[in-house]
Amino acid sequence: MSLFSALFNPGSVALIGASADPGKDNSRAQRLLQREGFSGRIIPVNPGRAEIMGVPAFADIRAVPGPVDHAFIMVAARDVPAAIAGCVEKGVAVATIFSAGFAEADAAGRARQDEMVATARAGGLRLLGPNCLGVVSVASRVPLTLNAAIEAEPLLAGRLALVSQSGSMMGALFSRAAARGIGFSRMVSVGNECDIGVGELAELLVEDDATGAVLLFLETFRDAPRLAAAARRAHALGKPIIAYKLGRSEVGRTIALSHTGAMLGGDELAQAFFRAHGILRVETLEGLLETARLVMGHKPPRGRGFSAMTATGGGAAMVVDRLGLHGHALVGPDAGLRERLGEGGIRIPDAPLIDLPMGASGPAPYSTTLRGMDAADTADALLAVLGSSARNQPERALSHITPALPAGRPLAVFAAPQADAALALFEAAGIAAFRTPESCADALHAYLSWREPAALKGGALPPALPEAQRLNEHEACAFFGELGITPPGARVLRSPADAAGMAGPLALKILSPDILHKTDAGLVRLGVATADIAATVADLLARAAQAFPAARLDGVLAAPMHKGLAEVILGYRRDAEVGPVVVLGMGGVLAELTRRITARIAPVSLEEAMGMIADLPELRLLQGFRGLPRGDVAALAAAIQALSTLAASDVAEAEINPLIIKPEGQGVVALDGLLLRMGD
Repeated sequence: MSLFSALFNPGSVALIGASADPGKDNSRAQRLLQREGFSGRIIPVNPGRAEIMGVPAFADIRAVPGPVDHAFIMVAARDVPAAIAGCVEKGVAVATIFSAGFAEADAAGRARQDEMVATARAGGLRLLGPNCLGVVSVASRVPLTLNAAIEAEPLLAGRLALVSQSGSMMGALFSRAAARGIGFSRMVSVGNECDIGVGELAELLVEDDATGAVLLFLETFRDAPRLAAAARRAHALGKPIIAYKLGRSEVGRTIALSHTGAMLGGDELAQAFFRAHGILRVETLEGLLETARLVMGHKPPRGRGFSAMTATGGGAAMVVDRLGLHGHALVGPDAGLRERLGEGGIRIPDAPLIDLPMGASGPAPYSTTLRGMDAADTADALLAVLGSSARNQPERALSHITPALPAGRPLAVFAAPQADAALALFEAAGIAAFRTPESCADALHAYLSWREPAALKGGALPPALPEAQRLNEHEACAFFGELGITPPGARVLRSPADAAGMAGPLALKILSPDILHKTDAGLVRLGVATADIAATVADLLARAAQAFPAARLDGVLAAPMHKGLAEVILGYRRDAEVGPVVVLGMGGVLAELTRRITARIAPVSLEEAMGMIADLPELRLLQGFRGLPRGDVAALAAAIQALSTLAASDVAEAEINPLIIKPEGQGVVALDGLLLRMGD
């Protein structure tokens, strides 16, 4: 039996730890299976009962006659390994483990989990969980869960599949969806992901004929490469994957040695991962439920913003303002649309937002205007906002929209009043309707930010790395020079005598792979005059030896003073969760004040590098803003791409800080750097 069939469409289910007491949670799975009319065989396993809810029970799974496809384990943690051994002996295909008290608890729990995983793998048994709330396959009426929220509502079939790293949120999303008439195909709580994880489930679900979109509730990334492959397959099949991810997970990360590592949080990494692999990201729980209807059947946008019309100015402003904060352009009606509507007696104000005046916003003018906006094809998405009629006359509200369908681009409808009946009608009609302005803006932002998966790149291999595990900045900048990023033209002074013949002004700094953030340590001098070079070298060596007695001192680095139009931090990091990333941030004082950074999964193309530059508003100053001198943005993009090729190496972390951007045509210069290979 395939893993998909065993998980979602089993012919027989064993409930290990089943209870006949309706007051106990362990009785819920059997009640749900019977309530939903599960067509397969239900097998309660309980050594103290001969029958449970009218179904013969067995003392041990080994005693069950006939095959068992799926075991749902609800016993105490100490008894789970024995249950797993029984499932292996019985030849069960997959076991879902509700029980908690494993790796999420303590070291003893981790050892218990490792033991049962080893037993399962040796016997060919797949595991879901532990510490999970189970599987609900609505399409085949298999609710294998103890979640009370799911028992409280009838199962409503739909086209959405959900994979959640939080068990309780599976029930929360189900109940919220039920209130809106939104149905699911499959729902899975993954728990500790000791074996079957989010990535593998996504792979299964995107191939599922009953599923049109996959929703992910994520706390961290445990198998990013597999999830990336699933997302790319989903894109090829036209099935969007939509993710809601909790904050800045630090799982598996080491203490950062560079500014890049310190600045780069889990949120930026998640954003880079989602963008690279074509996953839509939402910021609200309602957005996770409501975005799918908006984007199913559509491809990523072309970057032309959105158009909006309303019968209530305030209601529209709440959505439009939030989209404006995200940088999305409101595209107003062009002259052709105004003329066509005017010929039909519909006069619209000369403003980007089409606001039909009170009394002129009935169903016919509204739908005619909306149909005209769609036909104009000047924006990537449409927003339609409805007023009080959505609550008082829900059928009439629907008639504002349906004559304009099918829309050629995503259409989001926001009902300003509390209009539950109207929202249900819109859902039944297959129209993306939103209860709050926040979730409406969230869904539109997710769509307008959606990108095609980045092309998979083998990329050019970087030059051979030096043998050292950690390079000092002179060695690092020399290596960056081999990548095509200009080094500062520095010279190493081992003693004050080596300064003979050098002319200032110079930048002097201690050279050591063991001393990071040398400015903070007082080991950098700028603009040193010719007469002061030797004395400054002596002072820096003495200060470093006193402050860092265990550090390796390679001398003092002397470099010409460089000036440019801006400073940035350019970094690379091999992250434990999402893999190699390249990071760009503002340097100098701005790095501390704004913490403005952008990241991409490495390696990147020149086009992606230019996109990173566009992400930082401060760098717009380098592109001729208000007559200011233009910086060498092309050289910066080339440097980003070059550093990103470290993805094909064993480099764990690298950074250029600062990278000076010179005037157009004069390139960029790496003034300081570090490089750390994996294994240190």
